[in-house]
Amino acid sequence: MDWRSLIMATCIGGISMMLPAQLPPDKNSLKQLPIEISQQKLQQQAESIAVRIRSSGQVAGTGIAIRKQGLQYTVLTNEHVLKSGKAPYQIQTPDNKIYQATEVKDANFKGNDLALLRFTSSAEYTTAKLGAVPKVEDQVFAGGFPFSEEGSKDRGFVFKTGKVWLVLEKALEGGYQIGYTNDIEKGMSGGPLLNARGEVVGVNGVHAYPLWGDPYQYKDGSELNAALREQMSKYSWGIPIDTFKQLAPSASEMTNSLKK
Repeated sequence: MDWRSLIMATCIGGISMMLPAQLPPDKNSLKQLPIEISQQKLQQQAESIAVRIRSSGQVAGTGIAIRKQGLQYTVLTNEHVLKSGKAPYQIQTPDNKIYQATEVKDANFKGNDLALLRFTSSAEYTTAKLGAVPKVEDQVFAGGFPFSEEGSKDRGFVFKTGKVWLVLEKALEGGYQIGYTNDIEKGMSGGPLLNARGEVVGVNGVHAYPLWGDPYQYKDGSELNAALREQMSKYSWGIPIDTFKQLAPSASEMTNSLKK
């Protein structure tokens, strides 16, 4: 069983500075300060860029509205989300409208658990701002749409707070490198992992304590020591957004458009 099968089975207060009255702040230095936003606004930001991905009428997972070009939107998700269903796919936007979606076939993510969908709409939807790889102990915020048990009420969009536990120097199978304490659930795969500035820094994909299988293997085939593997299973895991930026079709063009 490969990693796709294993995974398939299985987002503050503002910053203030006290400066002496006789020393006015340097405007250039202030521009470089990170602007953190409230947790409520972070949740609103996460919810505004998150979409549901459907296959055969059923929710297959979560996606991130990553780009708009004309009337066409591009959505980033996990490959295993698409593999859990089959085409045709649909996108359910934050206003609960449903659009037909097609997979971007020219996207080659080189074995990383990423995929792209596109849909067309004249409506105006928010697209994500991208950040850099977070550091250990940084606060992170994860969003997505957990699966509902049969007969239970749909919980809708869920927002989980936490912090980064570990950033691996090299990737696990599927490109996973960021371990974090946020309690990711099934269905939240493909959803956004945000920093305290509301920027997407990763893509959710592996929850803690998988029911079976072993997703904790380095992509290059080298071994993990047993103690580290045991610790890793206690945390959720995401793919750095930098991996997407490096490998996406027209990545530099896409990244530049998101900064505007």
